[in-house]
Order: sequence, then C-alpha cells, then structure tokens
Amino acid sequence: MDVVAVEEPLEVRIGGVSLTVTMRSPGHDFELVHGLLYAEGVIAAAADVARMRYCPGAVPDLAAGGKPSTSANSYNVLDLDLSEGVRLSRRARAVLTTSACGVCGTPAIADLVAAELPDLHDDPVTVSAASVAALPERLRASQKVFGLTGGVHAAAWCTPRGHPELVREDVGRHNAVDKVIGWALLQGHLPGRGRVLAVSGRASYELVQKAVRAGIPVLVAVSAPSSLAVDLADAAGLTLVAFTRQGRFTAYTHVHRIVD
Repeated sequence: MDVVAVEEPLEVRIGGVSLTVTMRSPGHDFELVHGLLYAEGVIAAAADVARMRYCPGAVPDLAAGGKPSTSANSYNVLDLDLSEGVRLSRRARAVLTTSACGVCGTPAIADLVAAELPDLHDDPVTVSAASVAALPERLRASQKVFGLTGGVHAAAWCTPRGHPELVREDVGRHNAVDKVIGWALLQGHLPGRGRVLAVSGRASYELVQKAVRAGIPVLVAVSAPSSLAVDLADAAGLTLVAFTRQGRFTAYTHVHRIVD
C-alpha cells in the first residue's frame, strides 16, 4: 500500500462570481481563502468578509450513472460575501493557479508589488542562530501528511525562539503559507510583528511578498531563494534565511536580527 497526497481544485467566488481556482490539499479552506484574499489585497481584515460557505458544484453523481450533478456538494467551491462598503481593490483574476505557483496569471507585473506593503525595518525582533538552524527539524516533526506521503509542503507560524505554534500542510507551498496567514488573520494576530515564518521549500518571490504583507519580519526557508525574493526582502526590511539544513543556513538580508 502507498499513500498519496490529495490534490483537488478549489473555486473561490465572491457574491456568486468566480474569482479564481487554485489546486490545493482539502482542509482549512476558510483559512486558505482568507490568507489568499489578504495577500492579494482584496481584504484588509477578517471583518471584511461577511460570510463564507461551501456551494454545490458539478461533481459525478454515482446514483445517476456518473453524470455530473450541480446539486451535489463537492466541498470544492467556496462563495463569500464581502462586508458592506468593501470593494475589490484589484482586478479580479479568473485563472487556474496550479499547486506550483501562487502568482500565475496575475494581469500585470506591476500588480505583484502592492504599494501598501508594510515596512519591516523597525521590527526589533531577534532570533538566535541556534533557533534558526533547528527550525527545519522542528517543522519536519509536525509534518504529519508529509510523513505519510512525502508529497506536500509546510509552513509554520513560529516564536522568536524557533518554536512552531501552528503548522499547515498543502500540495502548494503558497497555499500552506496562505493557510497560516489566514489563521493569523482570523485570530487577530496580524501584523505578525516579532514572529517567524518557516517554509519547507524554497523562498520564492510570492512567499516573501506574503510574509511582508502579513508584517512578519523573518522568513526561514529550507531550500533556495530567488533573486527577486532577495531584492524584495531587502527593500521591505525582511530578514531572509534560506538553505537551512543540517545545522547550517545562509542569511541574505537584514542579518542583524540573527544573534549569537
């Protein structure tokens, strides 16, 4: 017997109008959508979402010989209503976002850089080098789905001492981060001053953007960063650490936050 990670589409609608489709691991979908909309600048607070619910979607109806039924609930369609006075601040995108990329289909490169991104330069948090080096193993210990399948990414909301307080897993690394940030938004923990975001994969541009947007001053990645990720982290005041493995790491930006 072999266990494989589940990957299914999630369609996000606002007021019945399709906004986007993302490929994700089912679970914590409300957190995922809150985190996604927050990162995209659609909402600025949890209160901006008035209600959210699963909707029926076209799924095979076994009782009808496998023909699609639009009355069955697949739990793969989420419809939400924005609170009164909240308007879409960006052009909605109706694209297929695969589990490999969190910004595919964004209409223009300029849309990737949100003018309202927080400035993290003044966040005084410090993290010990030993805590940074230990983060991957602490994260790995909480990756239950990865332990079964070897096929999902993880993101963690961590204390400055490097202890994961919340871990989410998903086939998409950006989805895992959105679930963590969505949880923090719903819990009233944003901006994430004094916190560390740890990710099991590489530090891509979109993950740095999500961390900065959430006000998290330190991002620790197990794998490599991209040049654009380093540039954005440097400009925004984010401490970016990557290649964190086997007791070693490389700090790229704002290394003054790493002590000892």
